[in-house]
Amino acid sequence: MTTSVDTNVIVSLWDRDASLSSAAQSSLDAALERGGLILSAVVFAELMACPGREEVFLQTFIGDTGIAVDWNLDEAIWRAAGRAFRAYAARRKRQGSATPRRILADFVIGAHAEQRGYRLLTLDDRFYRSAFPGLDIVGL
Repeated sequence: MTTSVDTNVIVSLWDRDASLSSAAQSSLDAALERGGLILSAVVFAELMACPGREEVFLQTFIGDTGIAVDWNLDEAIWRAAGRAFRAYAARRKRQGSATPRRILADFVIGAHAEQRGYRLLTLDDRFYRSAFPGLDIVGL
């Protein structure tokens, strides 16, 4: 089964903290053994904002690692992301929650994995389990 990789896993892979980087590498290796690895276009765009991670670096990185990028985010993904984002906003309002506010990109990443039938590798497994209860999630 293909595993979609969340932005925070790749960022962890590049972290100077050896234990975090090692955990990310181990999780990516394990996911690769179970199938291919893929990034949604949103993850690629978010990674471009990382210091020292310009577009050329990212193209080389995905080429060297064999991680694919899904550039085509169709209507079903956008609708699923919108529904999950709406439900999240309603939960926050009902709970009067002071938890960090999520951005639409998080919901697009989850919807991409859900709609494509991928599992999702992430550090935010609690968030994604709540927003996408049917999604197969692997925590780092």
